[in-house]
Amino acid sequence: MAKGHRSQIKRERNANKDTRPSAKLSYARVSVQKACFVLDAIRGKDVQTALGILAYNPRYASSLIEKLLKSAIANAENNNGMDVSKLYVEECYANKGPTMKRIHPRAQGRAYRIEKRMSHITVVLNER
Repeated sequence: MAKGHRSQIKRERNANKDTRPSAKLSYARVSVQKACFVLDAIRGKDVQTALGILAYNPRYASSLIEKLLKSAIANAENNNGMDVSKLYVEECYANKGPTMKRIHPRAQGRAYRIEKRMSHITVVLNER
């Protein structure tokens, strides 16, 4: 088979697949900046500590990320057969999603734009 054959390229791509358990939330109705405040607090922590931090964090994004972290823990336990007590948050990041544009009427017939930002939040776990 030729080097650039489609099946060989796919085989090589699947061989390099990341096996770490993860969970992704797409189109979360929270801006990247606000989500990153919460994500920075849990990065590198073990999952029990991270869940504790998220439970008592007053920000709206913390409820979304807590649900996402629980999903990643379940993925690690069921799909990868990992021990929950050894897991920690290896990576967590928020990428920019699409922005909804809305118009708000202002004085003298003007219109101001309101941008409702979205983000794609990813949590990746690993074992110590």
